[in-house]
Amino acid sequence: MRPEDRRFMKRALRLARRALGTTSPNPAVGAVLVRGGSVVEEGYTQPPGGPHAEVVALKRAGDRARGATLYVTLEPCVHYGKTPPCVDRILEAGVSRVVCATVDPNPLMDGKGIARLLEAGVEVEVGVLEEEAKELNRAYFRYITTGKPFVTLKWAQTIDGKIATASGDSRWITGEKARKYAHSLRAEADAVVVGVGTVLRDDPQLTVRMAKGRDPLRVVLDGRLRVPRGAKVLSGGGTVVATTEEASAERRRALEETGVEVWVLPGREGKVDLEALMERLADAEKISVLIEGGREVLTSALRSGIGDRFVVFVAPKLVGEGIAPLEDLGIDRIAEAISLKVVRTKRLGEDLCLEAERCSQVS
Repeated sequence: MRPEDRRFMKRALRLARRALGTTSPNPAVGAVLVRGGSVVEEGYTQPPGGPHAEVVALKRAGDRARGATLYVTLEPCVHYGKTPPCVDRILEAGVSRVVCATVDPNPLMDGKGIARLLEAGVEVEVGVLEEEAKELNRAYFRYITTGKPFVTLKWAQTIDGKIATASGDSRWITGEKARKYAHSLRAEADAVVVGVGTVLRDDPQLTVRMAKGRDPLRVVLDGRLRVPRGAKVLSGGGTVVATTEEASAERRRALEETGVEVWVLPGREGKVDLEALMERLADAEKISVLIEGGREVLTSALRSGIGDRFVVFVAPKLVGEGIAPLEDLGIDRIAEAISLKVVRTKRLGEDLCLEAERCSQVS
């Protein structure tokens, strides 16, 4: 590894982050072309069907790519999908060296792109900032290896562990900076999920307004179709109401007539089976899912073993009696607790953001 490799790979990772939330089911990749210690061109993955990061950078560079080093956050593809193989374009452009953060776990790839470059005489370096690259595309890595989406559970609470007062009031627990960050999480997700209780209580839009990015698919869990037709979450398109066979066929038709998509999924006692929902979202190529609540949905997810990452905003406020973020999980002893590892802390104004993952998933 050369001294400058980490610096330029960091730049490529920053570019890749710009693409998060727009590329699914493809990974978000960044690419930087460098020659003589200076950046020639750069690019990041475009939405599905558009060019990959390497091709964007190569096209912009033209003949200037010949003899350059290409820094890319994921192994260049070698197979035909919606676009031609990136490896072919790299070879045609005359790139002399490729620095790759990590191998693509896709069975169609899994080192084949790197092998093809080496066979063609291109110098290849693999593993520069590998863990950072894997973390950035953790949703893609989970989806491509398990067929399941990467699920984030998110909530905001007071320092004494309450998501609302005893009367149910929760606006606003956190300050503006924390809420802006929460909107950036939505922008990076393919789907955001809430229960109908949250819709009835707060009437949220679930759109991205305080950050840059596109709106995720909005999913309302509503086993008996209680959601009001005038709810904000139903306006503007891009909403699915997930329900069960217990729901009224008449109410289902009424919702569908307004343009809302209704998914009938397995469930019981008026509650949608979350595992079935995750399978349906994966089938729809929604590989990154953000569950925002409320309390019943968060608890149901944990009982079902759903939740890869936990993002908890903690505000320096005390309310005493109030509503906790989770219901009973059937845990009687500390030794039985779900073990997490804090992977990141962030100060957002007066609030603190904790990001944790299940210990079994932390590498």
